[in-house]
Amino acid sequence: MLEKIKRMYVNEKSLPKRGRRIHFIGIGGVGMGGIAEVMHRLGYAVSGSDLHKNRMTRYLIDLGIKVQIGHLAEHIYGCDVVVISSAVKDDNPEVQAARARRIPVVPRAEMLGELMRFRQGIAIAGTHGKTTTTSLIASLLAQGDLDPTFVIGGRLNSAGTHASLGEGKYLVAEADESDASFLYLNPVMAVVTNIDADHIRTYNNDFNQLRETFLVFLQQLPFYGLAVLCIDDPEIEGVLPQLTKPMITYGLSEKADIRATDIQARLGQTRFKVLQDQSPWLNVVLNLPGKHNVRNALAAIAIAHEVGVSDAAITRALSAFSGIGRRFQMQNILTKVGEILHIDDYGHHPSEIAAMLQAITDGWPQRRLIVAFQPHRYTRTYDLFDKFVQILSGVEILLLVDIYAAGETPIVGATGEALCEAISEKGQKIKPVFVAEPEQLPSVLSPLLRDQDILLTLGAGNIGAVAAMLSEFLATGKEDGSSQY
Repeated sequence: MLEKIKRMYVNEKSLPKRGRRIHFIGIGGVGMGGIAEVMHRLGYAVSGSDLHKNRMTRYLIDLGIKVQIGHLAEHIYGCDVVVISSAVKDDNPEVQAARARRIPVVPRAEMLGELMRFRQGIAIAGTHGKTTTTSLIASLLAQGDLDPTFVIGGRLNSAGTHASLGEGKYLVAEADESDASFLYLNPVMAVVTNIDADHIRTYNNDFNQLRETFLVFLQQLPFYGLAVLCIDDPEIEGVLPQLTKPMITYGLSEKADIRATDIQARLGQTRFKVLQDQSPWLNVVLNLPGKHNVRNALAAIAIAHEVGVSDAAITRALSAFSGIGRRFQMQNILTKVGEILHIDDYGHHPSEIAAMLQAITDGWPQRRLIVAFQPHRYTRTYDLFDKFVQILSGVEILLLVDIYAAGETPIVGATGEALCEAISEKGQKIKPVFVAEPEQLPSVLSPLLRDQDILLTLGAGNIGAVAAMLSEFLATGKEDGSSQY
């Protein structure tokens, strides 16, 4: 079947001689690795480099892609084009060597935009919820036998991968606003989940500029396209009068074209009814918790309905959805003190943390919650410091890991310790615990745990790797079961 897809998607005429050999700098990132996989499966000669080995680099090597660890000028020799992630700087030796040889250096989003030229693109934008919404849309289209190509910023559990080359005509992908690179994309349909203050320095610390860039993204849709927009978000509602493209709104608001009502949360599932233009439409069991995920599901329902997926396939896919890696990823762990529920999530913005905490409260109202959070980037911590303090001050037992820098230079006052001190000053009954390194988390956590606790690990940094080891550590019986809490 792969050969059939290749012939349909790209042929000798559409694959020019000069563009066949593609090198990805930063190939270990999920967005980069996903595009690299799709290009490889299309028959391009793909190579890449990254500073460190990780799950993605190992996966790509297993596919037959040549991946170099470290950045050297000779890695780009023989390639026709170089693709870079937003984390790659101009002084990277491979970038410098490519430019010296007049080899085109293009952003990741531009390459994704080129892929969209051959398919009908469905792009999912928004500050929060992109990965989950993209995954839901891909799953609904797959259940509807549309076999989409998808590139996701997380590992879709049902597919076991971040990306897949499908035989159908749709390409489903995240649209990244962090560096405004989503403007490179040319989708036929676009979802915007919300517009919030993050990556604000990309937009000269001007929220109006951020909002305007989202509007530009939507206005680039063709006249026959469709914008699917969450009307619950006040910033999105504010730009609706300026949008001249066809649109559908969704949300919990009575103003929404597609609306969820009668929401009932139980453990890791959510039941709700869907109304279309105020008329009953679907009864849904969503295999995800939280009202934020109800909204994500509504966006997926709107897209799936638009492209002809049957109601039965929609409800079937939502009830069977098996989630994404590090997005409310749940695991029961049997420890010496009893059974705990470990939830691991990529969330790293105050709004995302608030949504997670609310989802846990709604689904498990009687259980005690312990949160271990690693802030991500000095700039985000500095810009949103007060919001972090406000949200995290409501957590009963909080462990704060020091900031994951993501290559940034430290900023005075934007540290994990400073955040911990500010939360303590709010007069919490139980003071937060500062943990200098995420590797120390298991030993710090062990004496705190009780039977039936919920442990939530949060953050976009290397706390994810530690979270993956927690089950083994906590199940070994190393914890002594004693605690001051």
